[in-house]
Amino acid sequence: MSGGSVERVRAALLAAGHADTVQAFPEGTRSAAEAAAAVGCEVAQIAKSIVFRGGERVVLVIASGANRVDIAKVAAATGLVIKRADGNWVRDVTGFAIGGVAPLGHLTAPVVLVDQDLLAYDRVWAAAGSPMHVFATTAADLLRLSGGTTADVKESA
Repeated sequence: MSGGSVERVRAALLAAGHADTVQAFPEGTRSAAEAAAAVGCEVAQIAKSIVFRGGERVVLVIASGANRVDIAKVAAATGLVIKRADGNWVRDVTGFAIGGVAPLGHLTAPVVLVDQDLLAYDRVWAAAGSPMHVFATTAADLLRLSGGTTADVKESA
């Protein structure tokens, strides 16, 4: 399945006028730390996609790899009751397995929040449809590609 989902991300990038910057890392990019080590950037530059349930709505939070997401802040920003999503539901509604959820190319259009902390970086990296593929982009393009809005989503220390 990952081959098809990576191709879906490539097609979505190209359709949106974004360069195909997808790269494969066989050692894996499942976690933000693994992805940062693979591409050679700070963990904070990894745009990790976390899917939540907002009732029957799909809520995608694209967070800086250095941050933990505060569910209460996500609920406040979306006006939805937010719950953690299990892996099967995530795969069914997005078409991606956990560890490879991309910020675009979803089977079901999600409500998207983009972590405001990502705006501090010129270049960010996001999952490209599999736990071994990422693509390089900018925070501004990430907002445009995902159709998201910026929000403060990180847990306070």
